[in-house]
Amino acid sequence: MAPNDAQALDPENALQLELKNGPVIIELLPDVAPQHVERIKTLARDGFYDGLKWHRVIEGFMAQTGDPGGTGAGGSDLPDLRAEFSAVPFEEGTLGMARTQDPNSANSQWFIVFERSDWLDSQYTVFGQVVEGMENVHAIKKGDRAANGLVRDPDTIVSLRVLADVQ
Repeated sequence: MAPNDAQALDPENALQLELKNGPVIIELLPDVAPQHVERIKTLARDGFYDGLKWHRVIEGFMAQTGDPGGTGAGGSDLPDLRAEFSAVPFEEGTLGMARTQDPNSANSQWFIVFERSDWLDSQYTVFGQVVEGMENVHAIKKGDRAANGLVRDPDTIVSLRVLADVQ
């Protein structure tokens, strides 16, 4: 998408992610993963993600957030979601739901891939795509690859809002 195409987005199905380096606009994909899109919007509207750490960030792979404890082991108080796998590929800027080995364990944690990650295709639920500000995602502080991306003194989400609530 070209930089001004964010105005063509459905504001009810888009997010504004504020990072320390600047804003990121995300198009949500309710036709692909309706339950996951609804969960993210609900938690964003509750302010759940504000201040959360990017606890796992691996150079050349992805940045993960969504655990209130900042360790990667937690989630929201809402029930886990059933997988909504699709044929949508994990390209640069694709958002996917993190989970345990159980495909039906996604809750509040999610990640943004830095580049094509085909081994994730049809294995993780895709629910969105960065359409503006990917340079700000690439600027998130990286973790130690030897420690599975664990980040010391990690960057945090300033805020995550449904675009309809920002305008």
